[in-house]
Amino acid sequence: MSILRIDLIAAVPDIFQSPLESSILKRAQEKGLVTIVTHNLHDYAKDAYKHIDDTPFGGGAGMILQCEPIFECIEQLMSERTYDEIIYTSPDGQVFNQDIANELSLKGNIIILAGHYKGIDQRVRDHLITREISIGDVVLSGGELPALMISDAIVRLVPGVLGDAESSLSDAFMNEGLLDCPHYTRPAVFRGMEVPEVLRSGNHALIEEWRIQQSVEKTKQLRPDIFDKYKEQ
Repeated sequence: MSILRIDLIAAVPDIFQSPLESSILKRAQEKGLVTIVTHNLHDYAKDAYKHIDDTPFGGGAGMILQCEPIFECIEQLMSERTYDEIIYTSPDGQVFNQDIANELSLKGNIIILAGHYKGIDQRVRDHLITREISIGDVVLSGGELPALMISDAIVRLVPGVLGDAESSLSDAFMNEGLLDCPHYTRPAVFRGMEVPEVLRSGNHALIEEWRIQQSVEKTKQLRPDIFDKYKEQ
């Protein structure tokens, strides 16, 4: 069985530390199902001060990540193995969704380059990057958090990572692309608020029908864009 490998490249890789050492991402690595390696761009800088950014040609505010340390890092990795995707986290990219996560979870080796400052030298994007991914129409301080979000969404889909209680098969967007239905647990009555009777009936056919209906109604109300796609299927 092939093991998914994700290489995370960043100007501030310390941001990755806590999430990668916690919960599902940690367990996936401990089980030997996933390998996640972080790389500090400053280690590939050439000057004594480990600079990896500079002012943009043509003037303007902000700093740009230089192409040299990025090329050095990625080319070194590419000399060691073949990569299926070299991803750059960018507001310009394709908006990340469950379909993309499903696709990437089937890959073998992935590099995710986290942008920082004003962005990266365009030559990196033109000659190294195979895919650009955005997590939404929002500006962040850097691409480290999006890189972690993408990694988490991918890793949890790898067979064996999740136990039955955490199964991804019932997650939102995994059921015909719909939002997840409401969920309840004990007690059955809390401060006068009761769990729907159907969920306590023991009739699994009715329960499944109720859950699908709730998912459809919830998606229609909260995400009409997704509901329209569901109707077209």
